Amino acid sequence: MGSLMKDFSEVKAKNSSDEALQRWRKACWLVKNHKRRFRFTANLSKRSEVREIQKSNQEKLRVAVLVSQAALSFIQGISYTVPEEVKKAGFEICADELGSIVEGHNLRKLKVHSGVEGIAGKLSTSLTDGISISDESLDHRREVYGINKFTESPAKGFWLFVWEALQDTTLMILAVCALVSLVVGIATEGWPRGAHDGLGIVASILLVVFVTATSDYKQSLQFKDLDKEKKKITVQVTRNGFRQKISIFDLLSGDIVHLSIGDQVPADGLFVSGYSLLINESSLTGESEPINVTSANPFLLSGTKVQDGSCKMLVTTVGMRTQWGKLMATLSEGGDDETPLQVKLNGVATIIGKIGLFFAVITFAVLVQGLFSLKMNQGSYRSWSGDEALEMLEYFAIAVTIVVVAVPEGLPLAVTLSLAFAMKKMMNDKALVRNLAACETMGSATTICSDKTGTLTTNHMTVVKACICGKRKEVSSSMKSSAFCSDIPDSVVKMLQKSVFNNTGGDIVIDKDEKIQILGTPTETALLEFGLFLGGDFLAERRVSKLVKVEPFNSTKKRMGVVLELPGEGFQAHCKGASEIILAACDRFLNSNGEVVPLDESTTTHMKDTIDEFANEALRTLCLAYKDIGIDFSAENPIPFEGYTLIGIIGIKDPVRAGVKESVAICKSAGIMVRMVTGDNINTARAIARECGILTDDGIAIEGPEFRMKNEEELQALIPKLQVMARSSPMDKHTLVKLLRSTFEEVVAVTGDGTNDAPALHEADIGLAMGISGTEVAKESADVIILDDNFSTIVTVAKWGRSVYINIQKFVQFQLTVNVVALIVNFSSACLTGSAPLTAVQLLWVNMIMDTLGALALATEPPNDDLMRRQPVGRKGNFISNVMWRNILGQSIYQFVVIWYLQTSGKSVFYLDGENSDTILNTLIFNSFVFCQVFNEISSREMEKINVFKGILNNYVFVGVLSCTVLFQVIIVQFLGTFANTYPLTMRQWSTSILLGFLGMPIAAAIKMIPVGSAVNSSSSRSIYLSSATDLKP
Repeated sequence: MGSLMKDFSEVKAKNSSDEALQRWRKACWLVKNHKRRFRFTANLSKRSEVREIQKSNQEKLRVAVLVSQAALSFIQGISYTVPEEVKKAGFEICADELGSIVEGHNLRKLKVHSGVEGIAGKLSTSLTDGISISDESLDHRREVYGINKFTESPAKGFWLFVWEALQDTTLMILAVCALVSLVVGIATEGWPRGAHDGLGIVASILLVVFVTATSDYKQSLQFKDLDKEKKKITVQVTRNGFRQKISIFDLLSGDIVHLSIGDQVPADGLFVSGYSLLINESSLTGESEPINVTSANPFLLSGTKVQDGSCKMLVTTVGMRTQWGKLMATLSEGGDDETPLQVKLNGVATIIGKIGLFFAVITFAVLVQGLFSLKMNQGSYRSWSGDEALEMLEYFAIAVTIVVVAVPEGLPLAVTLSLAFAMKKMMNDKALVRNLAACETMGSATTICSDKTGTLTTNHMTVVKACICGKRKEVSSSMKSSAFCSDIPDSVVKMLQKSVFNNTGGDIVIDKDEKIQILGTPTETALLEFGLFLGGDFLAERRVSKLVKVEPFNSTKKRMGVVLELPGEGFQAHCKGASEIILAACDRFLNSNGEVVPLDESTTTHMKDTIDEFANEALRTLCLAYKDIGIDFSAENPIPFEGYTLIGIIGIKDPVRAGVKESVAICKSAGIMVRMVTGDNINTARAIARECGILTDDGIAIEGPEFRMKNEEELQALIPKLQVMARSSPMDKHTLVKLLRSTFEEVVAVTGDGTNDAPALHEADIGLAMGISGTEVAKESADVIILDDNFSTIVTVAKWGRSVYINIQKFVQFQLTVNVVALIVNFSSACLTGSAPLTAVQLLWVNMIMDTLGALALATEPPNDDLMRRQPVGRKGNFISNVMWRNILGQSIYQFVVIWYLQTSGKSVFYLDGENSDTILNTLIFNSFVFCQVFNEISSREMEKINVFKGILNNYVFVGVLSCTVLFQVIIVQFLGTFANTYPLTMRQWSTSILLGFLGMPIAAAIKMIPVGSAVNSSSSRSIYLSSATDLKP
């Protein structure tokens, strides 16, 4: 089986090569309906087109920059005429001109229009206050410059799904058979008697088509809703003088957008002001080298990412007028990668289909040979009647229908159905799945490497302690500023305010309701609130000095620095960040008199003890420091990082989230190890980890720098016990993830929120980005976005992942049982009796029960708490486990014995004779076979447990499908005999059929007692969650 599945085993959950995706498509040649089977697979030609567009963009930008630079000296004589419709709308520049300036990096044209200020004026906007908001003016902007949306393929309507369902090759052949049957039947037997068989097949085909189309249409609606959620991105803009958040789709030309590290540039635009701005244009051009954007090179392109720094941007071009809009329109047609499970089940379907095709050909040959033998014995092989022609056609229809039943087209589609159902439900549980395969993989996770801030904690930060002038002081909302500052010199308070208000990535603004609004990360917000508590005035403080240079905080440096130009005093650098790092850069401090004095050993020890004391109370600690750097400083130079004067130490409280401790305990019971990887102080990390239940007595907590110094042998001994890594860099996290995956063969889920977390999120089996605190770069690298930043949601994702996998296994077990029995029954009957007990119409109904309806019933089972009491499987195992083979073979043998017994002894047992005895017997066989499937469907709800009724009434889909199946079976048998070749059964015959089906349940329970290795405890059968979902990367 392994060699047969080779081409279907190379697809990974992330970053599969186009060659691997192409190989399995070619290997999957036996397909009934190409449109349906390959609907949820990647469009490789569109992806190739996107790569060509990126190459073209790269070349265009390179040429544009060179031409623009060369043409700067030829500005004279260039003129621009404003179109009349643009003038009437109140603007002085058209969209095409703006596009040619920014997309073409045309400095020459920009100069002609008087630079960024001139463009702003012509767009009727203010670089400080943004555009003025009125419905009329916004409408004018939309009309002239367009909206910030790209063209998407129109949604498919229901009738298109009906048309695609009709593309099934076997159904087409059956339709031809039905047509021939109608013509021959009417010609020989007249209307309506001669049309019954043909109309029966037509009705069955239509029923299959409409049920299939309805199921597919509902799936498409679910995916469409999820796609909308994926595209929800908000940006900060200034409009009417007020900062506010709006959707990127509401952006208009003339808007002033505020960008910071990790943001995606939402439209084409021009740099207004900012610091240390590095832009990564790889998503647009494929070029990985970041571009430094300044006033001299002010062009910002939609879809690129802010790698470092921050800026204010003037939006010029939006939507389909940008290269990113055109690229996204093409990319949206590229589709998502197929999941490993989809591909593996396509392989299973292909192999079983080949077996079914072989049996179908043999069955047809045996039936035809039987008819020829009869004709030869009668000596009438030269003359054929209409009835005999119809009989031959029926044989062909049976053979084709065996292929319909044998090719389990529903296997790979059941994955899509289950994933669509799970993704919709997970959305309600605050988890947005970006990569389909993550649903499968998360069910196999053995390790979760979690951030601390915002994931395990609430991310609502407040300053609760401070050490100023060597004095430890508590801070509370009930305390007055005067009480806190009573024994602190005014000069120190002013320096503290200057440092807090200038050295920040946040902002304090007045909103449209004239209320103070603090913007920024939770840490920045807490510090700015502390500055206000001290009696400071943010805007007044910012006006006193000029900000010359900013080095934004990132998780590698673990600090932020600014340089201020003070009137008449020269330059002053301010620094804040990780306490021990900033303290190590200080050689002086402000004493209780406000004097700058040397930082001696005893004072340093006192400061370190203060940091440890704050950290042991689970507080996040930060140090603030400053340095006078004279009058000779250039913004081109780096900010110095030594010889600082310590201003103070701040302790910030970030409480642990409610329910985290319970969620960590659930993970442990599920065999998932939770590790904390944080940039915080090790004592803070230990305190929080113990509170969450992550750090145990025998667990190890280590700092990133120490981790980096370990050799391979030491890491082998360390990592299994490693539970906390503090002061870690993004590369420490990446290294840990890589080692866990490769050396220890763990299936790793990683959380991240910053730009620098992208490598670890990309490396992990499942990347989990934070929806609230996460940057757009982190979200784009992630497989799942945790919308509420809550660790408990990660546990929910793991539960849903396990549910998806186990549901698909249940469905596969159920479908393969029907496959085996239907094939063997028709084949053996054809060989031994010369006739097939199940007709084409009946087999089509059975196919619908096991395919579309079976998938609906079993693939949409909601998760239960028992799933999180199982052990995960990691990377190894077979998809169809020993447990499944035991259940399939046991149930198949029972069903075959029942059907064979009815076929050989049914007439004598039920005293059947007369002209309708064969039809009644075949109806009895058909009815018993269907009820065997009904009760087997119930038994398939649990693969190992005896109690299969637990929670059955909570799954309305399952109950509904089962009820509809039974109802339609009664109608087919009792009322549609003319079309379905059935005969109304007596109460005794009905009771026997149902009893024979029901007996399959105690048989199934007995079979489950046969030991083949427990999926819960035995490592040999950990396959219950499949290697394909976890065999992600080489």
